[in-house]
Amino acid sequence: MRIAYVVDVHGRFEAVANAVAATGPVDVLVVGGDITTFGTPDDAERAIESWRPLAPTLLAVAGNCDSASIDERLVELGVSVDGRAAIVDDVGFAGVSAAPLSPLDTPHELPDDELGARAALGLREIAECRVRVFCPHAPPHGTACDRLRSGEHVGSEALRALVEREQPHVVLCGHIHEARATDRLRGSQVANPGPAAAGHYALVDVGENVTVTLDHAL
Repeated sequence: MRIAYVVDVHGRFEAVANAVAATGPVDVLVVGGDITTFGTPDDAERAIESWRPLAPTLLAVAGNCDSASIDERLVELGVSVDGRAAIVDDVGFAGVSAAPLSPLDTPHELPDDELGARAALGLREIAECRVRVFCPHAPPHGTACDRLRSGEHVGSEALRALVEREQPHVVLCGHIHEARATDRLRGSQVANPGPAAAGHYALVDVGENVTVTLDHAL
């Protein structure tokens, strides 16, 4: 199975099609949030419908620059993995929308413990899958994937604790644009590919082993 992951689209909807064109055919496309920048549910729906032809399975969460209303629309459209799961063959996907509370006061922020609790619901549903892919918009705390240019780590403590406990095979995140990196938390591969709006994406290949690669764009 080939999985394309994009995050931090921020209204550059064509960037998602460009990413899939670069990866070649994929079985699953996951959009990790910030579909819009303070956009409407209708904006998000137009994006989702334009992306459906790109892969047999499309999954998504909302980001902190989206909204709770966009989250609800993703559920209505049948693509949401916010606090829920989707299983494709023997690969399970779960995620969580939004980001921890911050001084930015963006539209879709939640207390960290609520993020962790919601994320745990979806991971519980995929506990028996051969491969488990976790897709939070926000990165787990204390990795290369949540570090600001200042060096400060600003990811979710609750999501880090959840990843360390559940050890999904792959954690695909975003939110911190400058923290384009891969890392490991115990047995979990963690990847923040950087914003799709700047041409970035990740490709996950699931076979006997699971590999995660980032695009080579600067």
